[in-house]
Amino acid sequence: MAARGATGLPRPGPDAGRRAAGGAALLLAALLLAALLLLMVVRLPWAGDLGMHAAVLERLRTDLPHPGNPLVDAHTPSPYYSPWTVLLAVVAEATGWHTFLVLRLAAFVGLVLLVTGVGAFVVTFTRRAAAVPLALLCVLLLYGVRLFAWSGFPGLTSLSLSLAYPSTFTLGLALHFLALLRRALGGRTESARGLPAFLALGALLACVLLSHQFTGAVAVLGAAAMLLGARPWPDRAVWARVGVAGVLTLVVLALWPYYPFYSLPGAGGLDDIHRPLYDHLAAKFCLVGLGVVALMARGGRDRRDPLAIFFVLGLAVFAAGGLSGHHSWGRILPAVLLPAQLALAIEVADAGADAFARRSRAVVPAVAVTVLALLAGAWTQAGVLTYVLRDAALPPVLRDVHRIAPWPSFAWAARHVPKGATVMTDNYFALRMLPAYGPYTVAPAYPDFFLPDERRRREATRRYFDPATARAERLGILKEYGARWVVQRIGGPGLPENDPSLRKAAQGPGGLALFEVAEVGRGVVSARGVGAPTPGGAGGPTPGGAGTSTPGGAG
Repeated sequence: MAARGATGLPRPGPDAGRRAAGGAALLLAALLLAALLLLMVVRLPWAGDLGMHAAVLERLRTDLPHPGNPLVDAHTPSPYYSPWTVLLAVVAEATGWHTFLVLRLAAFVGLVLLVTGVGAFVVTFTRRAAAVPLALLCVLLLYGVRLFAWSGFPGLTSLSLSLAYPSTFTLGLALHFLALLRRALGGRTESARGLPAFLALGALLACVLLSHQFTGAVAVLGAAAMLLGARPWPDRAVWARVGVAGVLTLVVLALWPYYPFYSLPGAGGLDDIHRPLYDHLAAKFCLVGLGVVALMARGGRDRRDPLAIFFVLGLAVFAAGGLSGHHSWGRILPAVLLPAQLALAIEVADAGADAFARRSRAVVPAVAVTVLALLAGAWTQAGVLTYVLRDAALPPVLRDVHRIAPWPSFAWAARHVPKGATVMTDNYFALRMLPAYGPYTVAPAYPDFFLPDERRRREATRRYFDPATARAERLGILKEYGARWVVQRIGGPGLPENDPSLRKAAQGPGGLALFEVAEVGRGVVSARGVGAPTPGGAGGPTPGGAGTSTPGGAG
């Protein structure tokens, strides 16, 4: 018989204390990671596609109905102009906030949506108190022992670098969509929702697909899995509502004015940039194997388990992409990872609660292995601390840990170049960073399906910096594209720095310099007009040392 206290109620035993301590530790760990990500919102480390998303806001702020190409001076549509980015541009114009402050707002909203989305989706499977914080830890840390970062993947390193990207906002929205879909389908104890609820879900799915197409594909597979795994099986009336919602989604996609959504499946040029998604899979995702074991347990109990179906659908598409050479299909990988990560959290939380009720220790090995896997994942991604702490503040053991280093700042050049001006450069970082402040570049930094002269622009840039190209041809290229500014390495290929057509405007790190074109381009004004010089990137993300790129393509 349990011992009783002065009140006559049973005294909590040591098991209850251990359970409470374990729950508190989980919650504390999740809160610490959330606080770390909030610091990332403030710092906004730049090593990837942040410049593209800043450029999108700059173009929308300049001309909301007809922004044109985000990177080059051309009147083309762009899939980056989504409901989310249009809303951010409206907020920017209404408040007068500078672009990087609006991106911080986007990062905060995306973080909140992602955290609450994980929670909303998990509670449709279990009410165990430990499940949500454990799910957040698994989503952030449970990957592999090789550092991996890519937009649309919610690992701690990826999120630290892509919080402001549409992919983060969209993934959070997609998780809320899946949670709402499960509720709308009803269950054994409640009936399915009516047509208005399904119409709202159709509109929400359209917003997800328009805001980040790769994450939208993940959401579509997730929706299929939730439908196929629904219990009881939906009746004809529910399927009719699902069909009407699907039609609404298709109509909204067709009516979106900023780009033709249905042209995207035929877009080429994305497979090479996504090839690394299929490299080193075991090292990058070995820890997710624990989640696969959890999915197998769930599938053994219920052949129509929604998470297991979600995983199988995602794995099938991912494998098909690898076998067919369509490596851009690798962006479906979150549909493989998320179900496994969430299944592990749900299974461990449920098993832990059941074991406590039975006073059993059978769950201890599973909990211990999960904790060790999370610690291994945390160690692999510990380099994110360098984004918010100086090296002197880091423990010595963390100072040499592998990380993706922030990119060098280009504020030294951006403060001189007017918004809307065109810059000739072949520098990897300049191509990806200068458009964030308002200028264009001659060639785009990323593949662009909607830009008809993309190849010609890249060839023109190559010829300009070819040592064998004559001066007259270089001047002709500058004139053709209205390039009034050049970023190049001093002593490197291109017009020499003492050429009479160039005036040195600024000196940057690593031998780079900004030159104004003094002769060619006078009177050659951008088709969108040239504004005032950008204010030096004030309010921009904290610059870091030169580092490696985060592969991500369209983020």
